[in-house]
Amino acid sequence: MSETAEEADWPPSQMSEDGGGSGGSGERWTADLRAGNGGGPRSASPDQVLENVLESVLEFLTAARDRNAASLVCRSWYRAEAQTRRELFIGNCYAVSPHRAVERFGGARAVVLKGKPRFADFSLIPYGWGAYVSPWVAALGPAYPRLERICLKRMTVTDDDLGLFAHSFPLFKKLTMVCCDGFSTLGLAVIAERCWYLQTLDLIEDYVEDEEDELVDWISKFPESNTSLESLVFDCVGVPFNFEALEALVARSPCLRRLRVNHHVSVEQLHRLMARAPQLTHLGTGAFRPKAAPGGVGTSMSELAASFASCRSLVCLSGFRDVNPEYLPAIYPVCANLTSLNFSFANVTAEELAPVIRQCHKLRTFWVLDTVGDEGLRAVAETCSDLRELRVFPLDATEDSEGSVSDVGLQAISEGCRKLEFILYFCQQMTNAAVIAMSKNCTDLVVFRLCIMGRHRRDRITGEPMDDGFGAIVMNCKKLTRLSVSGLLTDKAFAYIGKYGKLIKTLSLAFSGDSDMSLQYLFEGCTRLQKLEVRDSPFSHRGLLSGLNIFYNMRFLWMNSCKLTMSGCREVAQQMPNLVVEVIGDQFDDGRETEVVDKLYLYRSLAEPRNDAPPFVKIL
Repeated sequence: MSETAEEADWPPSQMSEDGGGSGGSGERWTADLRAGNGGGPRSASPDQVLENVLESVLEFLTAARDRNAASLVCRSWYRAEAQTRRELFIGNCYAVSPHRAVERFGGARAVVLKGKPRFADFSLIPYGWGAYVSPWVAALGPAYPRLERICLKRMTVTDDDLGLFAHSFPLFKKLTMVCCDGFSTLGLAVIAERCWYLQTLDLIEDYVEDEEDELVDWISKFPESNTSLESLVFDCVGVPFNFEALEALVARSPCLRRLRVNHHVSVEQLHRLMARAPQLTHLGTGAFRPKAAPGGVGTSMSELAASFASCRSLVCLSGFRDVNPEYLPAIYPVCANLTSLNFSFANVTAEELAPVIRQCHKLRTFWVLDTVGDEGLRAVAETCSDLRELRVFPLDATEDSEGSVSDVGLQAISEGCRKLEFILYFCQQMTNAAVIAMSKNCTDLVVFRLCIMGRHRRDRITGEPMDDGFGAIVMNCKKLTRLSVSGLLTDKAFAYIGKYGKLIKTLSLAFSGDSDMSLQYLFEGCTRLQKLEVRDSPFSHRGLLSGLNIFYNMRFLWMNSCKLTMSGCREVAQQMPNLVVEVIGDQFDDGRETEVVDKLYLYRSLAEPRNDAPPFVKIL
C-alpha cells in the first residue's frame, strides 16, 4: 500500500510523457475526478453500488504492488483504491507536495515519510540540506485526525513538530524515527505526556540535540497509570536519563515486548529491568558492563544469567556497548532461542564470540564487528546453518585500517550458511574466487553489499580486477534486488550487471569503472533500477546523459566526486523539465558558480522545485 511519485495521478501513460508535472493529462484526469462524482456525497446509482462493492473488495488488498496495480486500471478503480488506502508511503518528501498527497488519499491511518538520500548516513549531505517534516505535519494534521502511525526516516524534526504530532492525532499509537535530527528530549517529553494511546516509540540512529543543562526528564512524562506501551527503543539517545522513572515505566507496562536502552544502563540496572519485564522478546542491553569496580558490590554474572533465564520469550538481543566479555556467559540461557543477535557495538574477538555463537543454532540475523576475524565467522558458518542476514561492520572504517576479516571468512560463510539472503560485508581484501563461491552457494541472495575499503583494491591473490566475482553474483543470484560494488572494477563488470541484473532496484558504486560506458551498460540493462548511488568514480556528463530514457522511472540518482560538469547537468535539466536537478556545493554560498560539479542529486517529482533549498544548493 505504498504511494510513489509516479502513482500520484492517473493515467500512468500520460504521466510518463509529462513527468507528472502540472498541466499534463494526468493533472486533467485528477481535476475531472475531483469536480465530478469523485468527491462529496454520491447518489446510490448503479455505478455507485458497483463502486461500493469495489471498495469492499479492495479492502482485502494489502500488498503494495497489488494496490498500485489496482489504482492504474481505470478511473473508478483509481478512486476506489484511493478511498481504501490506509498506509501512505512517500519515498522522497520532495517528490510530491503534502497537499496533493492528502487530497488524494483521505483515509490513511499510517504514513511513512523519507527525506534525505541514503548517503546522508555517511555525512555526504551537508548539514541544513533540508527534508523538514514541518510542512507535512501541517498538512497531515487537518487531513488525518485518525492517524495512528508515523515513520520518519532521514528527516529534520523539531520539538515543535513533535508537539504538533501529539496535538493533531488524538488516536496516535506509533512513532518511529530513523536517522532523524533536530529534536531534543523536550519533544520526546511532549510525545510521552500527550499521546495517551502510545504503543511504540522507536528512536533508531537519531541525533538528539541536547545540552547538558537543557535535559528534560522525558521518561517520567509517560502516564502514571498502566500504559499500552509495546516498544521503547532509545539506545541512540546518548544523554543520561532518569533510570528510576524507566524502571517504574517498565513495571506498569504489561504489554512491553521490545526495550532497547542506551549506554548509561549498567548490568546492575539491566538486571533490575529484566526482573520487571520477563515478558520481553527484544532487548537492547545498554553498556553490558558493571558500574561497580571489579571485586566491588554489584550484580554478579550468575545473577545476571538468572535474569536472562527468567526471560523465556527473548528472541532478539542487541546493545552490548562497551561490553565486558566476562559477562557474556550471562546470555547463555537464551542463546538457544535467539533468532537475532546484534554485536555491532561489541569489540569482541573470535575466542570471546565462539562460546556464544556455538549455542545459537536458530539464528537468522547476525550483526558483528570485524574484530571477530575470519575465525569468528567460521564459527558462525559451522553453527548457524539457518542464517538469513549477516552484517559485518568495520571497527575502523579508514582505508589504512587492518581489518581482520577477508575472503577466507566470506567463503566460510557461503559454505555454511547457504540460506543467506542478505549480506553486508566490510573488509580490506577480497578474491574473485570467494565471491564466486558465494554466488554459487547462496543463490537466494536478495541483497549483496560488499565494501572493500580503500580505492581500487584488486583480487589479493591474482591481482586481477574484481569483475568476475561481481559478474558471478548477478549471473547466479537470480533474486538480487540490491547490490553494492567496490574494489577495482572495469567496464566489463558493469556489462555483466547490465546484462544479468534485471531485478536490481538499488545499486551503490564506489571507486569503480573505467569510463562512461559503465553507466551506459547500467542504464540500458537494469530496467528496474530505482536508486543509483555513485561515489568517486570517473563518470562524466556523457555517462549521465546516457540515462535520459530511464530517469523518469527512477526514484533518484546521487553522484558525488565524479567528473560532472555544470553544462552537462543543465542539459539534463533542460531535456527533462519534470525532474529536479540539484547541484550541491560550497561555491554557491557566495554566489559563485564553477563548471565542476561535486555533488548531484536528481529525482523525479510531481511538485514544484522546493522552496527551502539552502544557499549551497542550486536547483537547475
